[in-house]
Amino acid sequence: MTDDSLLDEMIALALEAGAATMGVYAGKFDVSVKADASPVTQADEIAEAIILKGLAGAAPDIPVLAEESAAAGRIPTLGRRFFLVDPLDGTKEFVSKTGEFTVNIALIEDGAPTMGVVYAPAMGRLYAASKTAGAFRVDGDGPRKPISARKPPAAGLVAVASRSHRNAETDEFLSKLTITDFAAAGSSLKFCLVAEGAADVYPRLGRTMEWDTGAGQAVLEAAGGRVLVHPAGDPLAYGKKARGFDNPHFIAWGA
Repeated sequence: MTDDSLLDEMIALALEAGAATMGVYAGKFDVSVKADASPVTQADEIAEAIILKGLAGAAPDIPVLAEESAAAGRIPTLGRRFFLVDPLDGTKEFVSKTGEFTVNIALIEDGAPTMGVVYAPAMGRLYAASKTAGAFRVDGDGPRKPISARKPPAAGLVAVASRSHRNAETDEFLSKLTITDFAAAGSSLKFCLVAEGAADVYPRLGRTMEWDTGAGQAVLEAAGGRVLVHPAGDPLAYGKKARGFDNPHFIAWGA
């Protein structure tokens, strides 16, 4: 399977999973709490089942590390290539019905995200990227529109941070920069705002997992941005099983 056809398959699965989450979103649903105190709904589980089945059919030789499966202890043996799946990133936004939740699928190769899809079904907006296709955005049934991170404006930066997880460390970091505007957003949409030049910096000085960031990082890096471990400055890498797949703190930058 070529990179282009694999990306097309990932996009199709994200759209299918997103449609399933909207079926749950439109009605009443139960919210459970996992062992790590994070919320989970039936939408997470339905979307993950759709994606896992689709990936098994499209690329059966590539293992899949998925959030809900990992929470249940089903962690595959990871090789140099594996998929990362967060079937519903921003469950708090889903429960609060802000619309800022996403379906995320990424391909990791040699520790780096090389392909990614971020779909916000309630917003009708999809971001995707690969090394061959570049980074692009699709609104509804519209065409693929290339996106790129912007160079920092001379007047100062636009910062974006988590709507649900902003903390004092984040505010302290931002206080050391020249910030002219601030945007709050949920889920992996923060990476995408930087990728399309709507923001310049996204600091995350709190807990995240690999499946939270892989797809968004793939989109941002294909758009000319970067995601660096804070304060070391190394690229954010994947396959960190020794850490339990927890990410270190990081800063996402535009061009």
